[in-house]
Amino acid sequence: MAPKGKVGTRGKKQIFEENRETLKFYLRIILGANAIYCLVTLVFFYSSASFWAWMALGFSLAVYGASYHSMSSMARAAFSEDGALMDGGMDLNMEQGMADLPSIHRHLKDVILLTAIVQAPGRALYLLWVNVLGPWFTADSGAPAPEHNEKRQRRQERRQMKRL
Repeated sequence: MAPKGKVGTRGKKQIFEENRETLKFYLRIILGANAIYCLVTLVFFYSSASFWAWMALGFSLAVYGASYHSMSSMARAAFSEDGALMDGGMDLNMEQGMADLPSIHRHLKDVILLTAIVQAPGRALYLLWVNVLGPWFTADSGAPAPEHNEKRQRRQERRQMKRL
């Protein structure tokens, strides 16, 4: 049951602290996903790191950078000349917004999380398929191929010559 009464408001200092913690959390996600991606790609499978692996890393870094920069600029606090907090910045942990602008930070968070979820596990699954599962599923059963004798081969060649 929802609590009755007025919803408590948070002060500028609390918003500033929560924004700082939120940005720190998403920075850790970004660094962790890139560390896993680089570890898998550059350490374990360096020989198979192609142009597209580098392009995927560059694209994900661009997405991370743009999203994180946008979030940090929204949460930028304003301080007075004497160092007192004047404005805590936009609340990145706001549940509801009245305009479209406050909901943008939720989309930026989703973009960061989706990129992190797809980047490292996606590369690992791709490498697992290319190097282990794909060759295993498409490998021959081990039975030797039936050998064609010379007579059968000559007969097939004559049939092909007649068709031409």
